[in-house]
Amino acid sequence: MPEEITPRLRQARAALAVSFLLQGTTFALLVTCIPEIQKQYGLSDGLLPVFLAAVPILAGVGSISSEQLVRRSSARAVLRVVQPLLCLTLAGAGLGSALWQLGIALGAFGLLVGALDASMNMLGVGLQRRYGRSIMLGFHAAFSAGGILGAALAGLGSHYDLGLDELFGVSAAVLIPLSLLVGTRFAGRAELGDAVREAAEAAARSIPWRPLLPLCAVMAFAYIADASVSNYSVKYLTDGLGSPDDLAKLSYLGYMVALLAGRTVGDRAVQRFGAGAVVRAGAGVAALGFAVAAAAPSPWTGIAGFTLLGLGICAIIPQVFAAGGRRFPADSDAAVARLNLFNYVGFLVGSPLVGALADAASYRLALLAPMVLVLAILFFAREFGIATPGHMALEKATGRNQ
Repeated sequence: MPEEITPRLRQARAALAVSFLLQGTTFALLVTCIPEIQKQYGLSDGLLPVFLAAVPILAGVGSISSEQLVRRSSARAVLRVVQPLLCLTLAGAGLGSALWQLGIALGAFGLLVGALDASMNMLGVGLQRRYGRSIMLGFHAAFSAGGILGAALAGLGSHYDLGLDELFGVSAAVLIPLSLLVGTRFAGRAELGDAVREAAEAAARSIPWRPLLPLCAVMAFAYIADASVSNYSVKYLTDGLGSPDDLAKLSYLGYMVALLAGRTVGDRAVQRFGAGAVVRAGAGVAALGFAVAAAAPSPWTGIAGFTLLGLGICAIIPQVFAAGGRRFPADSDAAVARLNLFNYVGFLVGSPLVGALADAASYRLALLAPMVLVLAILFFAREFGIATPGHMALEKATGRNQ
């Protein structure tokens, strides 16, 4: 039976949701300003994929390292430190002019974002265990809301011709105090007891890889699509479609709005039509979004394509986690932890793949590669089974978004 939900637990839940929102804002500010970063640092299109690929590699290192730090202290303590530092690295990315300075800024960003992702989700899992019902989807919806805010701020910065030092500096000046403030209300041992430790121990259990491999592939394909949008949608509109910088930011903004809208109604769609049908439909819609974007004759059509893509991708990732939980109901946390590794694989492959194809041919051709991978998800839809009422409780307990 779930324990009584006290006002302190509700406060801790709200604080963590704000933390997810701040992370989404910080991430969106960085990725939607990639064209401006290139100009400021003189970063060529050939080198861009290298710098972008370093971020998920270091994020994986940061995520693994944070597990050790959490065991020695707590998820709350790690999160309190890494989130303000992440916001500080955003400001640092806007101050330099040499490539080595950009490398240091992005390297620190990668390490910190990995530690941030891990510690936030550890706290989220702990709170979910105390609540006795699914609340993780709400946290990741807050991340999407933050992405909308960050993309909007980046668009305003471009519209008013703000330099990166001004845009990132002012944003960090607001984000850092907010992160410090919400950090005072995170859940600790008094509220969570041993919930975080129990979740970590469950994730450390040994389960076989083979039954998870099809789901791992789907996870990687979905995140390759996501990385294509986050890293190259704005650049495609500016370089490929001749869009003004402020209008180009709407490509990522539309994508995040679609993700948030889809996540709001996604559970109802799964209850009515089943997980397999939702995944099939999502893959088809996402592929159509890539096709529309690749064939776009104008920036607005490109924006519509990326928005459609977000509507298709939004349901796939949480259903991967849910399906993994169904396969190992006694060790669902361990299954989720293993599947989560492939979000970094997707980002690691997605950025160099699209960047290399764009450099060798064109952005239109480059967008067709993730489209083909998204279509491949159709062949794995049977792995998701039927979402019967008996499965729904487990789906809600293990579901999460990016």
